[in-house]
Amino acid sequence: MNTNTLEKMRSMKFFGMFHAFKSSLESGQTDGYTGDELLAHLLEAEWDYRQNRRIERQLLYARFRYKATIEEIKHYIERNIDRNQLMRLAECSFIDRNENLLITGSTGIGKSYVASAIGHQACFSGYRVLYASTPKLFAKLKMAKADGSYSKEILKIERQQLLILDDFGIQPFDAQNRAALMEIIEDRHGKSSMIITSQLPVGKWHELIGEKTIADAILDRIVHDAHRMELQGESMRKKRNQEPLKNHS
Repeated sequence: MNTNTLEKMRSMKFFGMFHAFKSSLESGQTDGYTGDELLAHLLEAEWDYRQNRRIERQLLYARFRYKATIEEIKHYIERNIDRNQLMRLAECSFIDRNENLLITGSTGIGKSYVASAIGHQACFSGYRVLYASTPKLFAKLKMAKADGSYSKEILKIERQQLLILDDFGIQPFDAQNRAALMEIIEDRHGKSSMIITSQLPVGKWHELIGEKTIADAILDRIVHDAHRMELQGESMRKKRNQEPLKNHS
């Protein structure tokens, strides 16, 4: 009877239940459960299994640059990171309010890591997230324009509740990239959130985007009421490279 039950669980893809029931049978724990307790145990196992699978899929789809966590972010004071602000952002309520986060600072300071850590937290909280290197994303959109898949790519971006644009401003925007950026921003404005990281201070983004009218429209939608993190200090990459030398000194 139990074998038949296990086979039905597996064929119906109740894998959480399957493994929990199989483990309970093998350890003899089923004898200690009432009927209600066993049912609750199996449902809890199935729930956990599906939640974990969903998070795994979301993390895979997001394509983060780093496997980052909020807990691993360090050097708050010297990097000008307000720990209370970071913890509030990690709660992801800014996504519910369709707000943006702008992270600026010099190269190697940890902008991408902080953005990825918040993105990971958003995935764990059930939000749809997409991480993208800005130059690579717009190169991909140019190719999509040429092969006819542009609308599909734009729709994929629009569906995400949090879009992370990393390395914004490494390359100036040409007319085609400006138009694509405007479309992305317009689709998301007031509907979903973005995290943008850049080596350039926000005050220089207008010049970077070009075309005054379009730049005004884009920045009005991105910057207005956005959360800001302006990271400072020495390059974290440089610090990591120096650590072995210190250990041997």
